[in-house]
Amino acid sequence: MRRKLRIYLPFVNAGMQETATYRTNWIFMMLGNVLGCFISYFLWKAIFLSGDNASMNGFNMPQMVVYIFLIFLTATMINSGGTYDIGEEIRDGSIAMRLIKPVSYNGTFLFQELGNKLMTVCILIVPLVAGVEIVRFRLMGEVQFEVIRFFLYMLSAAFAYLINFFFNICFGFIAFVIKYLWGANMMKNCIVGFLSGQIIPIAFMPSVAEKILLILPFSSLNYTPVMIYMGMYRGKTLLFYMGLQMIWVLFFWCLSKILWSVSIKYLTVQGG
Repeated sequence: MRRKLRIYLPFVNAGMQETATYRTNWIFMMLGNVLGCFISYFLWKAIFLSGDNASMNGFNMPQMVVYIFLIFLTATMINSGGTYDIGEEIRDGSIAMRLIKPVSYNGTFLFQELGNKLMTVCILIVPLVAGVEIVRFRLMGEVQFEVIRFFLYMLSAAFAYLINFFFNICFGFIAFVIKYLWGANMMKNCIVGFLSGQIIPIAFMPSVAEKILLILPFSSLNYTPVMIYMGMYRGKTLLFYMGLQMIWVLFFWCLSKILWSVSIKYLTVQGG
C-alpha cells in the first residue's frame, strides 16, 4: 500500500501545481460560480416574496438561503473533470502517453484531481463555511454550527466526490467510441445538475419523482451532503443515505473497471 501511494504521489503534486499555475483561470471559474450562486439567491427570494406562505416544501427563506450557498460549496468540492479530460486526451492523442505508464489509468486521474481538490478545499472551505455560519446566525439568531454534523458533511461530500469521479470516468469512456465528447458532456452536466438538486431542491419535485430521485445516484452528489449539514437528515435517515452513497461508490467503481476493459478495444488515437 505504501509503495502504491509513493507511485501516485507525483500525480497529486501535479494536480496541485496545475491549480497553482493556472490560478487566474481558477479564480475566474470561482467568480462565475459565485455569480450563479447570487443569481439563484435573488431568484428564490423573488419566489418566496411572491407567495403567501412563509415556507415551501419544508423550506423557509432563511433555510433556502443556506441551501443555495451550501450547494455552491458542495458542487465546487465534488466537481470532477474526468469526462472532459478523457475526451480531450483521445481527441489530441495524448492518451497514448498515459497508457504506456505502468499505473492504473483511472488512478492517475483520481490522484491528479485529489491534488486539485486539496488546493481548492484549503483555499475555500474556511471562508465559505464561516460565511455560511454568519448568514445562518444573522437569519436565525443563534449559532447553528455543530462539529459532528460538519464532520459528517465532509465525509458525505467525500463519498459524493468519489461517486461523481467514477461516474464521469464511466461516461468519459464513451469517447473511445464516439471520439469527441464536448456536446455530450455539456448535456450530461445540465441533466446531472438538475437531478442532483443543484438547481431546484429535490423536495420541490412531485412526490413520486422525489422518491425516485432520492434513490438514484444523483441525489447523493449535492443534495445528501447539504441535507446533512442543514440537519434535515438525522438518525436512521442519515445512516440510510450515507449507506446509499457508499453503495453507489462501489457500483460506479466496479462499472468503471468493466467499461475500461470493454472500451479500450475501441480506442483509436486521432492526434499525436
